[in-house]
Amino acid sequence: MPTDESRLLELFNELNEADRHALIRYAEFLAGRPVAGLPQPQAAAPAEPVLPETPKPIPRPESESVIKAVKRLSESYYMLDKNKLLNETSPLVTEHVMYGKAAEEVIDRLETVFEEHYQAYLERWS
Repeated sequence: MPTDESRLLELFNELNEADRHALIRYAEFLAGRPVAGLPQPQAAAPAEPVLPETPKPIPRPESESVIKAVKRLSESYYMLDKNKLLNETSPLVTEHVMYGKAAEEVIDRLETVFEEHYQAYLERWS
């Protein structure tokens, strides 16, 4: 008798009746045989088509900081890769913080950047 079989038999003999039954059921499961008393697997239903996610629009407040706008847009466009957006949003935030570019202008541009990234996201789905 091969080593694996003899070891399995040793372990089987050490088990109580309930555990022996459980082991047999598990072995049948692994072997792909129908297990008495368990529902048999049904053919898988056709998968529903996965659709792209849509943004959760959060209205732009009348008075908003650039940082809060980035957070709002990140939450609205939750499905986008934040690392890719960082490459484009960081310079815009810097323009505002370091060079005094008007918050409204920067936020307008941020909204455009997020929308462009969302359009690219949609194109990957088609």
